[in-house]
Amino acid sequence: MKLYYSKGACSLAIRIIIHEIGVTSEFEAVNLKNKTTEAGENYLLINPKGAVPALMTADNELLTENLVIQLYLAEKYKATNLLPTADNFKRYRVLEWLNYISTDVHKSFGPLFNPNVSEEMKETVFIPLLRNKLVFINDHLINKNYLLNDQFTLPDAYLFVVLRWVATFKIDLAKFENLSRYVTVLANRESIVLSLQEEGLKK
Repeated sequence: MKLYYSKGACSLAIRIIIHEIGVTSEFEAVNLKNKTTEAGENYLLINPKGAVPALMTADNELLTENLVIQLYLAEKYKATNLLPTADNFKRYRVLEWLNYISTDVHKSFGPLFNPNVSEEMKETVFIPLLRNKLVFINDHLINKNYLLNDQFTLPDAYLFVVLRWVATFKIDLAKFENLSRYVTVLANRESIVLSLQEEGLKK
């Protein structure tokens, strides 16, 4: 198995899940600007979408899309602590949060990273929209260590990575008491500590 990733990108969530499960994987960095891998290959020939993450499975199947790769890994390796089975309603809470982080929170950063969007539009439209989503999650996390109370599951890895980006846009996470505490708890989790070290990132 090999994960194609970019330092600090959402592919970091997949690395965290790989370490949570405890399976062996190779990791190959991708330069997203020139679409080449660290081995010098044309990444577009590997993944025509040109984005990360992409996972080459042990069966030599290339799988893309963050949410789908997380589901694949949890089900392939029977990590029911990360994704409960279909007879457990908590499974649908996990999927609910995964979908929200993917479609609402992660996508909210798209305009902020886009150099063609004016700073005025970012400040007056897109950052306030993102803040509203952070308020919602912050309220949810009252008296909770993880999104599903005291159980770390797939969306926690994803949300941790996305929350690392807020400082780039001068959003002070300290103003969100529960989110700030949540990030601190996660940053000390073994799988996350290892993943950050491997990508040369600070807590």
